[in-house]
Amino acid sequence: MNNDTNNKVLIIVAHTDDETLGLGATIAKHVSNGDKVYALSMTNGIGARENVKQEEIDIRAKAAYEASNVLGFKWLKGGNFPDNAMDSVPVLNIIKFIEEAKKEIEPYLIYTHSSADLNIDHRVVNQATFTAFRPQDKEIWQEIRTFEVPSSTDYGHKSITNSFSPNLYINISEWWNKKLCALQIYSNEIRKSPHSRSIAGIENLAKYRGNQVGLSYAEAFEIIRKIER
Repeated sequence: MNNDTNNKVLIIVAHTDDETLGLGATIAKHVSNGDKVYALSMTNGIGARENVKQEEIDIRAKAAYEASNVLGFKWLKGGNFPDNAMDSVPVLNIIKFIEEAKKEIEPYLIYTHSSADLNIDHRVVNQATFTAFRPQDKEIWQEIRTFEVPSSTDYGHKSITNSFSPNLYINISEWWNKKLCALQIYSNEIRKSPHSRSIAGIENLAKYRGNQVGLSYAEAFEIIRKIER
């Protein structure tokens, strides 16, 4: 928990499931430590797929709600931006949407996508988030962290993005099973092994990040900006 009275955390993602893939166990840890965690999604997550049906959109929305119950966070009213085409929207519209959530929640800590991600929606959300939370007077937020998403961050390459360079590793050994339960709810988004978005691949990543710092399981983050107020 944050040492100050503000214990609100805001997670800003392009698609529902990104929050669980990237930091599901860390969310559960925040909640167990007494933080209030909120998430904001920009799209329905599947609108770009061929011949998508309303039933599929409803299934995805139901999965997002159930995953939030498992991990203990609350979804804010999501955006209706075009899935996998957020670069077709004026970025100012996205910034203003994020700023509305910023005013509503007034978080001390923000998580969002890495600029290293291959997925264009992730990169647009990263840019819009950092603009919405640009340092100004009378701000109360203290820190912005980016996270990695399997089959997006690992697919990025330096010719189009910067690389993801974690400088914060959070021990999630006690909370891994909660993340696993939430991942299983998003079963339609999980791939068969071998794949970085398979259950085995996601667990391997958690073990790898843990092994880097002497832990059994970890989720890795990049602290992009931290302000001591």
